[in-house]
Amino acid sequence: MSSLPLLITADELAAARDQLNLLLIDLSDPQAYAQGHIPGAIHVHPAETQWGKPPAPGLLPASDNLQALIQRIGLREDQQVVVYDDEGGGWAGRMIWLLDCIGFANASLLSGGLQAWLKAGLPISREVISPGQSNYTIQLNPVVNVVLEELIQLVNSKLVKIWDARSPQEFSGQRQTTNRSGHIPGAVNYEWTRAMDMNDARKIRNLNNIRDELKALGIDASNDIVTHCQSHHRSGLTYLIGKALGFKIRAYPGSWSEWGNHPDTPIE
Repeated sequence: MSSLPLLITADELAAARDQLNLLLIDLSDPQAYAQGHIPGAIHVHPAETQWGKPPAPGLLPASDNLQALIQRIGLREDQQVVVYDDEGGGWAGRMIWLLDCIGFANASLLSGGLQAWLKAGLPISREVISPGQSNYTIQLNPVVNVVLEELIQLVNSKLVKIWDARSPQEFSGQRQTTNRSGHIPGAVNYEWTRAMDMNDARKIRNLNNIRDELKALGIDASNDIVTHCQSHHRSGLTYLIGKALGFKIRAYPGSWSEWGNHPDTPIE
């Protein structure tokens, strides 16, 4: 089956729409989807991709809910999935991670999402799509995730680079969002929005430039990398970028909401 690269442009998606067996998934705000979306796109509310309960709402949904989501969108093994959102790629990147978690690899992210599609002057639709029947069997793939206990061991042994996608204020502890503030010891802060071109529809910037910026911070392809934010929303994009750069990257979906509310995790 023909497939698209991990990152695609609006023009590439427009050209592929009639050539491939596409499943388009829109993770925009529900109101934005109702006002207009890429023709043929199925809406997934971002909350459907999360566990949604404290202290780690960013974990995968419960197995029954995850299976129900896959059935609802009509995912099939022979499809090419393309995901996008209206905010620059956080939720869309998280959806790529979710698909990786269930063993589905043939997925792409639309750089810049809905904003890039609109800027390119491409058509939108208000039609609500009814998906087909799903034949996909979920096979959980733990290698793209890190759980709390494992991450504590990796941090203590200095065997991993932590990519913190939160704001500098959260990273430094100036902005407190949990019982304890700060960051995981040794973590590097590269806020998710740094990867976007804010003057060009929030498209992902040149990957070579991002690679150079990360290398200057000590993150490159020689590292085992774990990325996180507050609830693995913003780090959905940094996970996707790490994957696009060929990094050995995993996500910590518990993220700071779990780490910062735990009484015994190490914090700087």
